[in-house]
Amino acid sequence: MIKRFVVAIVVLCTLGVSATFAQSVQVLGDFRDWSAFTANDGSGPICFAMSKPKTVEPSPDGYTQAYVYMTHRTSEGTRSEFNLIAGFEFAPDSAATAKIGGNVYDLYVNADAAWLADPSEGRTFAGNLRSGSRLVIEGTSALGIRITQTYSLSGATAASRSIDAAC
Repeated sequence: MIKRFVVAIVVLCTLGVSATFAQSVQVLGDFRDWSAFTANDGSGPICFAMSKPKTVEPSPDGYTQAYVYMTHRTSEGTRSEFNLIAGFEFAPDSAATAKIGGNVYDLYVNADAAWLADPSEGRTFAGNLRSGSRLVIEGTSALGIRITQTYSLSGATAASRSIDAAC
């Protein structure tokens, strides 16, 4: 659990979150392949669930660790915001997809990050995370290589319930 806490702080710092905010992160729990956290940025609680991929194929040059997460920001009224930190740079002006079962979602990419292209799909996407067994992200690296990341959704339901209760 301590390792996941450290990972959460590193991810938050990578996203440009202040060190003070990152230090306020509290672990809500580890749930199989997912972990849940809460923090307060001064404007209100932020809760997020995150996981790392089980596989990355092929492993891109310069690959760091990848993470997906779902976030609630109470002060903004934001719920179920999906975000990916890919661990590699996406090709400029490219797109990516997220697949859960038969559901395919387009992702908007920027540098090493991606979000749902249509943010209004957030709640539906979160529901599919809870009911699915795996999430597959496909995108093209800056070197033009098609990368596939596969995430287990085991524990996503419990992690989601945990952040729902905290935020």
